Amino acid sequence: MNKLWLIFAQSVTVLLAIFFIVSTLRPELLPWTPRGKLATVKEAMSVETAPRPGSFYAAAEIAMPSVVNIFTSKEVRMPSHPLLDDPMFQRFFGERFESRPRRASSLGSGVIVSPEGYILTNHHVVEAASEIQVALVDGRNAKARIIGSDRESDLAVLKIDLDNLPSITFGQSEQARVGDIVLAIGNPFGVGQTVTMGIIGALGRSQVGINTFENFIQTDAAINPGNSGGALTDTAGNLIGINTAIYSRTGGSLGIGFAIPANAAKQIMEQIIETGNVIRGWLGVSMQDITPELAESFRLKKAGGALIAGVLKNGPADEAGIKPGDILLAMDGKTVADSSEMLNLVAALSPGKTVTLTILRNSSERSVKVKVGKRPT
Repeated sequence: MNKLWLIFAQSVTVLLAIFFIVSTLRPELLPWTPRGKLATVKEAMSVETAPRPGSFYAAAEIAMPSVVNIFTSKEVRMPSHPLLDDPMFQRFFGERFESRPRRASSLGSGVIVSPEGYILTNHHVVEAASEIQVALVDGRNAKARIIGSDRESDLAVLKIDLDNLPSITFGQSEQARVGDIVLAIGNPFGVGQTVTMGIIGALGRSQVGINTFENFIQTDAAINPGNSGGALTDTAGNLIGINTAIYSRTGGSLGIGFAIPANAAKQIMEQIIETGNVIRGWLGVSMQDITPELAESFRLKKAGGALIAGVLKNGPADEAGIKPGDILLAMDGKTVADSSEMLNLVAALSPGKTVTLTILRNSSERSVKVKVGKRPT
């Protein structure tokens, strides 16, 4: 009995010694030892009440429900191989190898501009489409029909039949300034609705070679394939432009995007809804810009205005006495900077209206009244 007690006492002594050594040198090995002190962290305020400096979530939240994804499809008949048209070949192989139409699909964006279901988008988004589907942010889908389209401005108006549609608010695009912050909302590459941010880099950008009538807002907000027809908004979520194109050598955004100003898009949209097409003014002339070389040859003090390069016989300008070689300086007192501005000014006029053109002929200014005609389709 004494021997067992001695063994027990020695074992307890050894265990206590081991515990003392471990707790002194390696206390973290003991399971009940705390790993460290409780960390003190700072938590942000509730998202409902916390201010968001530099954030544009409020503008995005207002505008995003009005921007829709547009999916189009059309039948494309692939060119057949000459061998397929050979009667002998068809005799043995039948119709299995005949060229059959295939469906090509594409995507874009659009903006709901009225609760009645009108959608503003680009002409090239819906061009030649046989079927158009529109997807809203709230998950609803609808088949759309084309109300009208204008190739020269690259705008089109669609219509869907749904209730409780969120329509966007038109902003004052004519009050936009270079350096203003803007948001571009669309469906790039079909990944889903996306918001990008940038600034306005230029206004009144023309001679880009995209449309006949150009007066673009240039922005560095990322605009990629699929963004076409989407919204360009200000920091209040108001529509100031319809995203139309990018300048790119690779097909992706390189920081130069172009949008049609909302005020111009609204005028064209209203004409399309009311009449189905766009009616523009026309003078029946071809024009070119005054280059420094031309200004020197015409002995002009500065390069400005538009040179009348050609006059259509029996057109409005011809009947008013305008001749090739005349330099157009102003229209109804408004100075004309170049041929693109002149084209836009004339197109905005109503056919039948009489305007006064200030021209330079043989180094002397004169005023000519011209009755505006209707621009041919």
